[in-house]
Amino acid sequence: MARAPLSLKARAIGLLAQREHSRAELRRKLLRIERLRLAAADEVDEATPAATVDALLDTLAADGHLSETRFVESRLHLRAGRFGAQRIQQELARHGLKLDAEQQEQLRATELERAREVWLRRFGPEPAAEPAERARQTRFLLARGFAPELVRRLLR
Repeated sequence: MARAPLSLKARAIGLLAQREHSRAELRRKLLRIERLRLAAADEVDEATPAATVDALLDTLAADGHLSETRFVESRLHLRAGRFGAQRIQQELARHGLKLDAEQQEQLRATELERAREVWLRRFGPEPAAEPAERARQTRFLLARGFAPELVRRLLR
């Protein structure tokens, strides 16, 4: 016996149960799902999927299922141990979000310590003796989003 397909709301809650999503990310995923459902049902109205998804997102936000604050906190918790402030801010900007001043200050305050942990995990406790190795370590830390002046201070 075939099961009935999940509603759009059930799919949205299922996605949110797996991890926090930004509104823009969840909207993109739900629009794809809704367009596929409409195509399978041979319905062709283009305005309907966007309006349906936006109304659902408003409902999820009002019910507390979708929270951009929780998403930002989740990203910070997940990424802070491996990446610098610049990289985290860029990732949040891709989702259309920003850190508040307090979160930004806290991230910057711990950046040297976090960079040191990342560097030690990757390269060990011995400092680089050769310029080529130092350049490689610098590129690694810069790619992780740590500030250039902080990387220079760390590798001295």
